[in-house]
Amino acid sequence: MRTIGKFLGRALLLLVVGGAAFLTFAPAYVERERNGINWQGPYPVSDDAAALHSTLTIGDWHADSLLWDRDLTERGTRGHVDIPRLLEGNVALQVFTAVTKSPAGQNYEANAADAADNITLLAIGQLWPPRTWNSLVERALYQAERLHGFADTSDGALRIITSAAELDAVLAEQATGAQVIGGLLGIEGAHALEGEITNLDRLEATGYRVIGLHHFFDNELGGSLHGLGNQGLTDFGREVVGEVVARGMILDLAHSSVQVAHEVIEMTDIPLIVSHTGLRSTCDTQRNFPDDLMRAIVGNGADQGGGVIGIGYWADVTCDDSPDGVARVTMAAIAALGADHVSLGSDYDGSVTVGFDTSELAALTDALLRAGASEDQIRAVMGGNMLRVLRARLH
Repeated sequence: MRTIGKFLGRALLLLVVGGAAFLTFAPAYVERERNGINWQGPYPVSDDAAALHSTLTIGDWHADSLLWDRDLTERGTRGHVDIPRLLEGNVALQVFTAVTKSPAGQNYEANAADAADNITLLAIGQLWPPRTWNSLVERALYQAERLHGFADTSDGALRIITSAAELDAVLAEQATGAQVIGGLLGIEGAHALEGEITNLDRLEATGYRVIGLHHFFDNELGGSLHGLGNQGLTDFGREVVGEVVARGMILDLAHSSVQVAHEVIEMTDIPLIVSHTGLRSTCDTQRNFPDDLMRAIVGNGADQGGGVIGIGYWADVTCDDSPDGVARVTMAAIAALGADHVSLGSDYDGSVTVGFDTSELAALTDALLRAGASEDQIRAVMGGNMLRVLRARLH
């Protein structure tokens, strides 16, 4: 019996040590595997580009950094975004998007809504509160809590923006030379509402202002671009769209089906966004909407200047993740949609491999100059267009 007791004790010890090692090292390993950098630098940045870059107000519509087990107040050795690297890249505004569900076998063509969920295991492995393990809305609320926590411990370097007045206050501080970033909260897929419109109240109260209707699967609101069939909006989806419009939130069509996009255009007259995307005519992939649909999207809300698309930085949407590749797609989007309708939407930390992290954004400014963009076009794309949409929508 004593031998059996020793064996069981050692087995229990090994189990505890193994579990501790898994919880300590596995999340970091997973993130390094999922959020790589295909760095081919050093990237050129001319004196003219560096001087211009330092005067830009830069905004990015989409980063999934809150999903990962990192302190965003510290400069990280993995991933793409944190506060120090945002400051190094001269980023003024960053939308932090919450991912709450991701199907196993995720792909751009077709995903079943009832597929096993990758985020559940990630939440447990990263020791998120148990309330998040089986609740999508709690996952969204927890990620918002994380951003508020980073703002509280950032010594003023991160301010969360929920209104036009708060946006103007952050911009005024930045104009004095203050090292401060404005952070906005966005939701990647309104399945986080769990089919209850009252949950939109909870998300709004904790700071969410950018609402994406879908992610990689069909949900209670309607069809995904990567779901099973080109389904349109459900009655609940129409209710959510109406509430987003009424509350002064920003409506994001990234990952929504083509039919959903058409129906949203029919029922709204506000500037819409596609937060992270490419251009189908430049990179022919299912992930990118056709160009004619993009023109219809950015033409919505024309009396307020129209909407914007955010150019992503990963090869699945650009066919080239280098600064020159992203600049090429940006210039094509300017030609196809107009310079007032193109912005940045990196998808940093979104389980993508990119060619540069946010600290190296000056390389994109340099690439745009070499691609023939004017200074006014660069100012518009790098942040001016995003600011216009935010001012048109935020109350």
